[in-house]
Amino acid sequence: MDKAGWRAAAAAAAVLLLLLGFLSVSSVSADTLLSAPLNVTIKELEVNSAVVTWEILEGDPVIGFAITQQKKDVRMLRFIQEVNTTTRSCALWDLDEDTEYIVHVQSISMGGSSPPSQPVFFRTPKESEKMASKSPDKVMMEEFGHAAQLRAGELIIIVVVLIMWAGVIALFCRQYDIIKDNEPNNNKDKAKNSSECSTPEHPQGGLLRSNV
Repeated sequence: MDKAGWRAAAAAAAVLLLLLGFLSVSSVSADTLLSAPLNVTIKELEVNSAVVTWEILEGDPVIGFAITQQKKDVRMLRFIQEVNTTTRSCALWDLDEDTEYIVHVQSISMGGSSPPSQPVFFRTPKESEKMASKSPDKVMMEEFGHAAQLRAGELIIIVVVLIMWAGVIALFCRQYDIIKDNEPNNNKDKAKNSSECSTPEHPQGGLLRSNV
């Protein structure tokens, strides 16, 4: 083979190596690149809390998630991250009532994080609106539950006070019985002492008199 043939073969080998390298890099990138979470939804919206849920593409090697939470028109962010989990939901807590929030969700794999999901906007309700949206039966049940808790606490206090009073009365009765049992012994001792202190009589019946 002449010099030109060797050059052509070397060029073909170089091109082949470049193609193989490009294909290997593409396959690695395809394996490690995650898709952004889909169908991000806000559920169980309350005055001070909410739950965000999402879905992922089947086959993505997801090992966790990251959530950014931000008040609208405010730069401060709250960042929530959890790994070694397969959950597809997360609770958002300590929210302000009647406030609009923006939420993004990212998937996490061993190779890094996915692009953020599409932003989700939601507004927390007012306390008065939440109470108005509740049915009368539900409100009545909640009030009944609070009343039952108060009554249970009052009953516990009453029972404790009664037990204390019963203990005081039992102690008083015991002390009273001890004092009552000791009274006959005290009377005998008093009678004995009074007889010993009385004036002695003469053996013939007369009283002893001193000679003047």
